[in-house]
Amino acid sequence: MTFAPEPGPWPSVAIDGELERAEREFLHTNGAGAYAMSTLALMHTRRHHGLLVAALEPPLDRWVILSHAETTVTVAGRPFKLATHQFPGVAPTLGYRNLKSFAQDPLPRWTYRLGKGVIERTLALARGKNAVVLRYRWQGSSPARISLMPLMPMRRIEQLAREHGGMKQKVTLRPNEVEVQPVLAIPPIIFSHRGVFMGSPDWWRRFEYTEDLRRYPDFQEDMWTPGTFELGVEPGAEVHLVAAVGALPEGTPEEIMEEARQHLLSQDLGSEASGFRRTLAVAADSFASDACARPAVVAGYPWLGVAFRDWLIALPGIHLSRGRVAQAKRSLAEATRWLRAGLLPKEIPVGSQRRVPSPDATLWLFEAARAVSEACGLDDPFVKGELYPALVRAYLRLRGRRLKKLAWANPDGFLQTEPPEPGTWMDARAAGEPVTPRNGLAVEHQALWHSACKLVGAWARFYGHHAVERAAEASRALVSAAFGARFWCNETDYPFDCTSSERASAESWADSTIRPNALVALAVAPELFEPWQTDAVIARARSELLTFRGMRTLSVEDRNFVGHYEGDASERERALHQGSAWPYLLGFWVRAVRAQNPGDEDVRAELIELVEGAMHGGSVLGHAPQLADGEEPHRWRACPAQAWSTALLFAAHGGDLGAD
Repeated sequence: MTFAPEPGPWPSVAIDGELERAEREFLHTNGAGAYAMSTLALMHTRRHHGLLVAALEPPLDRWVILSHAETTVTVAGRPFKLATHQFPGVAPTLGYRNLKSFAQDPLPRWTYRLGKGVIERTLALARGKNAVVLRYRWQGSSPARISLMPLMPMRRIEQLAREHGGMKQKVTLRPNEVEVQPVLAIPPIIFSHRGVFMGSPDWWRRFEYTEDLRRYPDFQEDMWTPGTFELGVEPGAEVHLVAAVGALPEGTPEEIMEEARQHLLSQDLGSEASGFRRTLAVAADSFASDACARPAVVAGYPWLGVAFRDWLIALPGIHLSRGRVAQAKRSLAEATRWLRAGLLPKEIPVGSQRRVPSPDATLWLFEAARAVSEACGLDDPFVKGELYPALVRAYLRLRGRRLKKLAWANPDGFLQTEPPEPGTWMDARAAGEPVTPRNGLAVEHQALWHSACKLVGAWARFYGHHAVERAAEASRALVSAAFGARFWCNETDYPFDCTSSERASAESWADSTIRPNALVALAVAPELFEPWQTDAVIARARSELLTFRGMRTLSVEDRNFVGHYEGDASERERALHQGSAWPYLLGFWVRAVRAQNPGDEDVRAELIELVEGAMHGGSVLGHAPQLADGEEPHRWRACPAQAWSTALLFAAHGGDLGAD
């Protein structure tokens, strides 16, 4: 397998008819939550794969609209089938044998060798629209005929379609357009073409998704098709098929593709940056939903939604590290609009999904605000007029003088939470119960609360709001005075992961489990730690938590350590925070170690090598996955392209480490 070398960020893979080389995945997004994703062979291995996965409530509510465009190219009477599928009990179909190469430069492009001719297929999603353009360019000595059969599951990404009699078979024909609405719950699907459409509604059956074997009890699907498009193409010419939800996008297919291409090219940092940074900059753009009315940061593809914690942790790396200050402000403005009674929800709800307030996500709002203010200054109208008032509301609500519910400061000044859902980022659940219950005072929450109070106090002083300044400073001082005595564990030479809210009583307790949350606390609020404590935290984290993929969520020495993220849904959830290694935590590791050794160039070089190495070998070209096994060989697992993995590696590389 070969990849495009520097200086460009655009990956390419030489397939040469070898299926193993085409098993990695590509990802292409539209800036509004829609995506195209599959293996390089276009043999779907996940139910989430498709050529047009639309976001019907941008950037959320994703539906697999167009899974495949089953393609047969006929040259001089000889048909070449380009499709590769897995069906039960047989080898994959043989379309991959004609696949010469894949390149994402910047649009996904497949090159097939058909006898003595070559056909290129290029895919582009319309920016901000639920629409896809497929372009076929033919290089051969005689004309070719391309047959395209759209295969359409028409279902949400976590579901599977089964053959049924409920698909509406009506097809509406207009000049160069075909309209179908097989599912009345969603808008019609409109195809634009310059050929002949032959209606023949039918079902294709028992597509098998091999990756789903590891995640779901059911992994086979049937797909509906309305018929076949026949497109003739001359040597050196090209033809297009456009599929759109609701309405066709404005412009010609060429213009739609060029807009998508120019946008992607504009994300490249240019030849002055390293290939690593250029790759991460392009990857970061995949998660920014800037081309819709609700700008946000999508947590990951293909199945994660918009979680506020992920959004706010990732925001500096997704936007600010790429110099997109205006986009960062717009995204943060959207986040603050979701504050209700001073608290953010856990995630943006979809449909009838209930809204769950999250003190944890609200704490991360202050960290994102700090990063934005450092980029544009406290005199910026958005920071002064919108962001600062939102932070004051959030601070007062978290302090909880009037309402001791969900979150409030206890007599020692620590932030106490009682959420209806798990209250920290270790929020996995199995059989309805938290896998990692942290029902006391979480160490990273106290650091985040200290940092939030410090930020509000500094901003209030700058704006002349002295009552707010005094209150915030008093809150900060309480945490600072009590943190060391309450959270340092002398037996482990490491902070308690969490403690009871009661102090010195029969009900008091403290959890001395070695987890990376103390490292997060050290990175966020280093002033809470004495120098010798900083050294001790870093030493233990290095020996028991650090891997070349990320930081383990539990000490490798712990008897509850789970080294592999595998099994059924319940087993995976139990493994999620019991030893799995998370790349995003390397961002906090880099910040803490760099602060400990500010002038040591050997340490800096070591950290740069660690961050750059953490990206290698992911399933999706150019992207960092969610996590890896905590034990060697540290295989990548879970969501194959995650926002905060990309964002924190990117921010650490260029910000804390100053790498080019």
